[in-house]
Amino acid sequence: MAFTGKYELRSRENFEPFMKMIGLPDELIEQNKEIKSISEIEQSGDQFKVTITTGAKVLVNSFTVGQPTELEMITGEKVKTVVRLEGNKLTALLNGVESVTELVDENTLVNSLILGGVTYKGISKRM
Repeated sequence: MAFTGKYELRSRENFEPFMKMIGLPDELIEQNKEIKSISEIEQSGDQFKVTITTGAKVLVNSFTVGQPTELEMITGEKVKTVVRLEGNKLTALLNGVESVTELVDENTLVNSLILGGVTYKGISKRM
């Protein structure tokens, strides 16, 4: 399955506890609690461009699977990492945060962020 497409966030689990754990201020957590983000993924072989739009904030990261890269996190921090593709999962370690983006089926994208026993899970549907 190809990741290419536009996905709208439909539900999420453990948003507030996870965002507090990574140091997002309470004010930002409150502002973003109800905003549904749109993720657009462009995949060409092992090259990816991921654009996440949350309200007025747009986060763009480009990378090649298996190559060292620098990604911007939702906190604005830039982190050096290597993104791996394992079947239908993109995985990376971002400053101690384990990121797993899985294409569960052709219309469902699940993004999990794991840190210190807290797992944030966002479930998006293809638009």
